[in-house]
Amino acid sequence: MLGIPAVLDRVIQQATSQVLQQIWEPVFSESSFGFRPKRCQHHAVFRAKYYVEEGYRHVVDTDLSKFFDRVNHDRLMSRIAIRVKHKRLLKHIRKFLTSGVMIGGLVEPANEGTPQGGPLSPLLSNIVLDELDKELEKRRLSFVHYADDFVIFVRSKRAANRVMQSVSRFITRRLRLKVNEEKSRITHPRWMCFLGFSFTSKRGDTRIRIHSKSIKRLKDRVRELTNRSCGKSIHQIIFILNQFLRGCRIITVSRRVPTVFAPSIIGSDGG
Repeated sequence: MLGIPAVLDRVIQQATSQVLQQIWEPVFSESSFGFRPKRCQHHAVFRAKYYVEEGYRHVVDTDLSKFFDRVNHDRLMSRIAIRVKHKRLLKHIRKFLTSGVMIGGLVEPANEGTPQGGPLSPLLSNIVLDELDKELEKRRLSFVHYADDFVIFVRSKRAANRVMQSVSRFITRRLRLKVNEEKSRITHPRWMCFLGFSFTSKRGDTRIRIHSKSIKRLKDRVRELTNRSCGKSIHQIIFILNQFLRGCRIITVSRRVPTVFAPSIIGSDGG
């Protein structure tokens, strides 16, 4: 569930995030790309492509089960306290973590996890997984990390099995998180699904391709938005479809949508 803070809390969290980011950004791993300034999914995908070009043919794809809901508060606060000595700021962050959420007018306490939806939560997740990044760097492993998704590239199946077991053990015992054993696997770059992409190599030429699962989700969503029985006019459907194809958040459209929106969808920028 999303824990959306009140307006005043969002302002305070954003200010806190800007301060902490200046402290932690210089020490984050170069292989970490999620929720960081001047870094995005494209950079993570191209870093993975680089490792495939270097001859890494086995990928350890480890899935964290409900990562944002299972972050241990004590471990997180101890990590933050390494670089932040201001007691009032630490107390404020602890209150944010334990404030809980309101569901149906009733407040439910939070004993673990970082509430998704707040400006501070992405940075806290990076701080938690920075310990894993440092461990992988210590072992001199080639990896790419984006948010709670990370893949490790190795050259042999034997090394992949060894890395899978040791990394899973580190995550469980040291970080006190849970590994989803059903979704975690050792695979080939052709069959992996990292941020919706996989990689093919032919005669030394490595290419990025959209994974079949991503294409299927896209088609299913387009069929849902363009359903003839959805009760919307053609202009409303075009407007909503345009939002989806551009990657925008889809909003509810009233029946009085100006027809001026329709041409932009079939123009050069809409496809």
